[in-house]
Amino acid sequence: MALSLAVSPCPNDTFVFHALVHGLIPGAEAVDLTFADVDVTNTAAERGEFDLVKVSFAALPWLLDDYELIQCGGALGRGCGPLVLTKQGHDGDLSNATVAVPGDRTTAYLLFRLWSAENPPAKIEVVPFHEIMPGVAEGRYDAGLVIHEARFTYPRYGLSSLVDLGEWWESDTGLPIPLGAILARKGVVDAQQAAEWIRTSVSMAWADPDASREFVLANAQEMEPEVVQQHIKLYVNEFTLDLGKDGLAAADALLSRAAAAGITPPVPSLLT
Repeated sequence: MALSLAVSPCPNDTFVFHALVHGLIPGAEAVDLTFADVDVTNTAAERGEFDLVKVSFAALPWLLDDYELIQCGGALGRGCGPLVLTKQGHDGDLSNATVAVPGDRTTAYLLFRLWSAENPPAKIEVVPFHEIMPGVAEGRYDAGLVIHEARFTYPRYGLSSLVDLGEWWESDTGLPIPLGAILARKGVVDAQQAAEWIRTSVSMAWADPDASREFVLANAQEMEPEVVQQHIKLYVNEFTLDLGKDGLAAADALLSRAAAAGITPPVPSLLT
C-alpha cells in the first residue's frame, strides 16, 4: 500500500514534493497525497491519520511520541516570518483587539503569543487563512496574523504590517524561523529512508524547476506566477535540504521558550 502523505497546496510544498508524489525517485515508495492546510494537519497528525505529514513546529510537543522529525523538506528560513496586519492608520494597540489567526497550534500563533505576552489581545479567533486579510480589511477583525504569500499581497487589501514576527524572532535569537516540519509515523515509515527520498525530490526540483511548474501552478490557489516564484524562492532554501545545527537550534529555542512560558508541554531537546 502507498504511504499517506499530507502537505499544503502552497507552492513551496508542491515544488519540494513534486518528484516524490509523481513516482520519479527510484526506490521510493509510492505515496497517496492529501492536500490540507497546516492547521488541519496539526490535528490530523495527533490522531495518527498520515504516515508522512507537514505540520507546524509549534505542534511537535503533541506529536513526537508517535512521529519522528525528518530533518529536511520543511519550511524554515530568514526574512520569511509571519506578519501581524492591521488597517492603515491603526494605532498599534491590540489590548482591546480581536485578532484573527490561522490556527491555534501554528508556529505563527506561537510566535505571536510569545511576542504579545506582556500585552495580549482581548480576543483570538481561529479563521481559515484565506479569510484573514479580507476580514481585517472589512473590519470584522482588528488585526490578522498571516503567513506565506500574504507577505507579498497584503497591500492590495489596504493593510499595514504592525510587526514582522520573523524580524522580531531573528533579532532576539539570531536564529532562522522554524515554521513547518515534516514528520514520519513511527513503526510505519523509516525516517532516514524518507529523508533520502525528500532530499532527492528537493534536488530534482532545483535541477529542473520547469518539471514541477504545471503541478505547482495548478494548486497555487489562484496565485499569480510571479508571486508563486517569490514564494518558492523564499521558503525553499538550504534548510529545506537539511535543517542542520541552526535549524535544529531554532526549533529547540522555539519549543523551549514555549514550554518555559507554559504555552506548550516540554519536549526533550532536539539537539541531542
